[in-house]
Amino acid sequence: MKAGALTLLMVFFALVHGWAEPRFYGPERVAGFGVGMMHGALMPMALPNLLMGKDVPIFAEHHEGRIYKLGYITGINLCGMLFFGFAFWRPRSP
Repeated sequence: MKAGALTLLMVFFALVHGWAEPRFYGPERVAGFGVGMMHGALMPMALPNLLMGKDVPIFAEHHEGRIYKLGYITGINLCGMLFFGFAFWRPRSP
C-alpha cells in the first residue's frame, strides 16, 4: 500500500517538476532566497526525470550567492520533512 502511494507521489512530483522547470529555471533570472527555496523544494522532484534520462537543472547558474544557497537548503529540508513525515506517519493506535 505505501509503495503504491509513494510511487504515485513520485509521478506527481515528476509532473510538478516538468510544469515548474521552465517557469523557475530561466537562464536570465538572478535567483534569490525565495527562488532558492523553490529550487530546493523541487530538487528531489527531479529524480524521476533524471532516472528517465532527461537532463534537468537542479541549481540556478545565476544566483545571489549565499542568500540563494540558504534558501536552497531550506527548501530541500522542508521538502524532506514533508515527504518523510508522510512516508513514516502512522495513525495512533487506540
